[in-house]
Amino acid sequence: MTTENTTHTASSVARASIVAAGQGPVADPAPRLAGEHPDAGPSNLDFPGITPVTSVGRATLEFDFPGVRIGSAHYEEGPTGATVIHVPKGARTAVDARGGAVGLSGGYDFNHAICLAGGSIHGLEAGSGVNNALLREHGNNTGFLELQLVSSAIIYDFSARSNSVYPDAALGVAALAAAEEGRFQQGRAGAGMTASAGKVDYARTELTGQGAAFRQIGEVKILAVVVPNPVGVIVDRDGSVIRGNYDSATGTRSHSFYDYERAFAAGIAPETQSGNTTISAIVTNVKLNETELNQFAKQVHSSMHRGIQPFHTDMDGDTLFALTTDEIELPVSKASEAGRLSVTSTALGALASEVMWDALLEAAH
Repeated sequence: MTTENTTHTASSVARASIVAAGQGPVADPAPRLAGEHPDAGPSNLDFPGITPVTSVGRATLEFDFPGVRIGSAHYEEGPTGATVIHVPKGARTAVDARGGAVGLSGGYDFNHAICLAGGSIHGLEAGSGVNNALLREHGNNTGFLELQLVSSAIIYDFSARSNSVYPDAALGVAALAAAEEGRFQQGRAGAGMTASAGKVDYARTELTGQGAAFRQIGEVKILAVVVPNPVGVIVDRDGSVIRGNYDSATGTRSHSFYDYERAFAAGIAPETQSGNTTISAIVTNVKLNETELNQFAKQVHSSMHRGIQPFHTDMDGDTLFALTTDEIELPVSKASEAGRLSVTSTALGALASEVMWDALLEAAH
């Protein structure tokens, strides 16, 4: 019989995530229970004077990626929010969507902005706000080659709050207006205001947030952004559960595997709560062809199962956007020349996967 592995929040020592280029985030062991969803509550129009607020997270990540701007805004009444990644010159994009409940609009292969938002399908309106704001910024120019392309993805964040407030067009406009180059608000900010993890039982679900990480290796730049709102728990590199499925009676967190194992052993149906999705973006400056970019997106998205367990379930709707600004070319390996293999994409994907794991741990901090 497998021995259950839990993380004791009162006594465990937080471990740093060590990666090739340095030390990653240290997990905060304090419990952060999300509460139970009542399935109904007041919405935007029920709050006269509802006003977007520029999000300020628990910390600010500073990154060196000229031409990439990020802004976060939220409604305190939710709380729920939106996060916009703005690339004014545009970036070729690959989209990898998995799970049983994907919420996605646009999905273009070239984008000027990516909007990540709460509010489930209603939150897709935030992306429309971003699109409309970019139209105004460009003098209402609707020439075919001047159209500003915006793709959006959403999380279901109603499960951890008692109302139906959603990110609307005005909130998308506010997130775009807050966008600045080289800065990202970590934690409970923007789209991550009421994200949560570990939903075997709402009473054991914990709040997460939004996270980002940046790595530069030589001329290669990699920026990862993630809003984890999964059925699964968040797992550190040492295998410990750092967020989600928290049992307040024992002061421990555990992998949902053990809940499912006990249910099957007892001959009863396992329990899992609905209302999940993890949305993310990975941005690089490396030139990749269409095939390489699509495989890069799949590789990084697949790697995230190490930090979210289980991942891509029927009760999740996970979307990753992979963007390249096409600024630098890497040397082509002999293997690539001989066999037309995407060795560069594979190597880049391996590096980006670690950066994304760092971003995920930041979101769960």
